[in-house]
Amino acid sequence: MAVAVGATQPPLCVDLEGSLLSGELLLESLLQLLKRNPLYLFRATFWLLRGKTCFRSQIAKQIELEPNALAYNRELLEWLRAQRQSGRTLWLCTAANERLATRVAAHLQLFDHVVAGDLVPTGPHEPLCALPSKRPAARAYIRALRPHQWAKNMLVLVPLLAAHRLTAAGGLVNGVLAVAAFSLGASSVYVINDLLDLPADRGHPRKSKRPFAAGDLSIRTGLIMAAALLGVAALIACLLPQRFIVVFATYYAVTIAYSLALKGRVIMDALILAGLYTLRVIAGAAAVTVPLSFWLLLFSVFLFLSLAFVKRFAELDSLRRQQRLHVAGRGYVVDDLPLLQSLGTAAGYLSVLVLALYINSPDIQALYHRPKVIWILCVLMLYWISRVWMKAQRGQMHDDPVVFALKDGASIGMALLAAFTVVAAT
Repeated sequence: MAVAVGATQPPLCVDLEGSLLSGELLLESLLQLLKRNPLYLFRATFWLLRGKTCFRSQIAKQIELEPNALAYNRELLEWLRAQRQSGRTLWLCTAANERLATRVAAHLQLFDHVVAGDLVPTGPHEPLCALPSKRPAARAYIRALRPHQWAKNMLVLVPLLAAHRLTAAGGLVNGVLAVAAFSLGASSVYVINDLLDLPADRGHPRKSKRPFAAGDLSIRTGLIMAAALLGVAALIACLLPQRFIVVFATYYAVTIAYSLALKGRVIMDALILAGLYTLRVIAGAAAVTVPLSFWLLLFSVFLFLSLAFVKRFAELDSLRRQQRLHVAGRGYVVDDLPLLQSLGTAAGYLSVLVLALYINSPDIQALYHRPKVIWILCVLMLYWISRVWMKAQRGQMHDDPVVFALKDGASIGMALLAAFTVVAAT
C-alpha cells in the first residue's frame, strides 16, 4: 500500500498571529471597535478587568474581521500549500477567538484542524519555525511618517511671509518650531489613521502598500510611534506662545475626529479638510504673533476646499474606471462626480476672486510698493486651478493633490513664478 510522504511526518502547527498573519487580530479588532464608537474604550476596560478570555470574546462579538481583508504572509502560504499537497496534516492554532480562526481556515482551505483560545492540540506536533519573521526595515518606519506630507505644514509660515516679517527677531525661529510641531503631530495622526483604516487600505491598489496594511510594521509598533510623535510635538509646542498651543491642540483633536468618523460624512469631510489647512495658517499667525488677515483666511478656505473636492473627485474617478460604484467608508457614489467637479471648480475660482478683491483693497498699499504686479498672481492661480481640474477630469490626478503638486513640473513652475511676482511687487 502506497503511503503519502506527508503522512509519515508529524502534524504541522501554524500560529495564526505572528506567522500566518503579520497583523495582531485582537488589537486590530479593538481599533475597529473604537473607530465605530470611541466610547467602547470604557467598556473594553471593564471587559479586560474580567480577564483576557472575556476581553477577547466580547470584542469578537462586536467586530467580525473579514478573512479576505487580512494581511497574510504570502511566502508562507505558498510553502504551506506545498506541505498540504505532500499529504501533511496542518493545524491552525491561535489564542484568538475560535469563530474568527474558523472563518480564516474556511477562507484559505488549507487546514485540517483549528484550535483556538486556551486549547492546544494533543499528540505529536511540530511548531512552525522554518520561516523566521523579518525585522522591519528603516524605510518602513519612514514611509509610515509620510514625510512628503510635511510640505503642507509650510503653510504655517504663510502669515510670517504675508506680513513681510521673515527677518524679524525670533519670528523665523518660532515659525520653524511651529512647522516641526505640526509635522510630527500630523505624522502621529497619519499612523493612527492607517491603523484605523487597515481593512479598507488592504483593498486599495496603492494604499495596500502602506507599511501597516502590508504587514511591514505591527499595530503595536504603530501605537507606540503615534504616542511618541505626539509627545515630541507637544514638547515643541510648549516652547511657543500659548495661543499656538490652543490652535495645535484643536488641530489634533479635529484630525482625530476626522479619522474616526467625520471622513465618512459627505461634504462635511471636505469642509473639515479645508478647515485643517486653514488651521495651519491660523497656527502660524499665533506662533509668530502677527495679526491674522481676513483676506488670507478667506482665500485659504476657498482654495483648500477646492483641493479637498479634487481629492474626493480623484478617488471616485479611479473607482469609476474600475467599474466600482462607491468609496468604502466615504459615503460618496460615482454619480456624485459631476457635482463634486462643480463645487470644486467654483471654490477654486472664488479663491481667485478673493485674491482680486484683496489686490483692489487699501490693505495691500501698506505691504507692496507696486501692488498692480500682484495681478499676475490671479492669472497664475486661474491657470493652476483650471489645470488641476483638467487633470482630475482626465484621470491623471493623484488622489492627494499635494503629492501631485510636489511632483508636477508645471505646478513647481507656477510656484516659482508666484514667488518672483511677490518679490517684484515688494
